[in-house]
Amino acid sequence: MSYSIQPNTEDRETGPFFAAAAEGRLVFRVCNDCGHATQPPTEHCPWCGGWNTEWRQAQGRGRLHTWTTVTHQIHPDYPTPFTLVVVELDETPDVRLMGRLDGAPVLTAGQPMEVWFEKLNDDVALPQWRPLGRPV
Repeated sequence: MSYSIQPNTEDRETGPFFAAAAEGRLVFRVCNDCGHATQPPTEHCPWCGGWNTEWRQAQGRGRLHTWTTVTHQIHPDYPTPFTLVVVELDETPDVRLMGRLDGAPVLTAGQPMEVWFEKLNDDVALPQWRPLGRPV
């Protein structure tokens, strides 16, 4: 799929997320003071007010939280049908990430999911999700 809009990989708070994705790694930000993950990722913890946060490597697995299938095409870059998914990381319930699946697959809440990385160009990749064990 071709996207006319690309993520801002130079953003201070989300840039490291996209840099890791370009390397095929999934990361999330965690507060070392209270242990909560911050999503969206910020240098400042919204839970305890601390500034002692860091990026941690995720295993790349999670559970399907919710999804919706889009059937009405509104932009030529996004042919339908496609399904938007929200996946809760196995490491923490604080982080839920979105992704896209082509088509209208049969899904179940709580279903195991795994990350894969969609290359947009040589420098940018987006984490996407698929049911565990399903090929890209």
